[in-house]
Amino acid sequence: MECRLGCGACCIAPSISSPIPGMPKGKPAGVRCIQLNDNNLCKIFGQPERPAVCHQFKACSSLCGSSNKQALDNITELESLT
Repeated sequence: MECRLGCGACCIAPSISSPIPGMPKGKPAGVRCIQLNDNNLCKIFGQPERPAVCHQFKACSSLCGSSNKQALDNITELESLT
């Protein structure tokens, strides 16, 4: 599955413990990544400073569902379980 452009759920719902440019301590769950633009696109996509955890994330239909809201809900639920 390809990511839905403009979704941004994986850049909002999960906590990220590794440094992100502009967020040297990572980010807590439920907080928008500073690198997520107004169109919910990653400003550092494909760049070496993008965290490895972001690069390794792969969209799948069971996690991302059929809408951006469903993706946000699913990832938020997974985050709460970990």
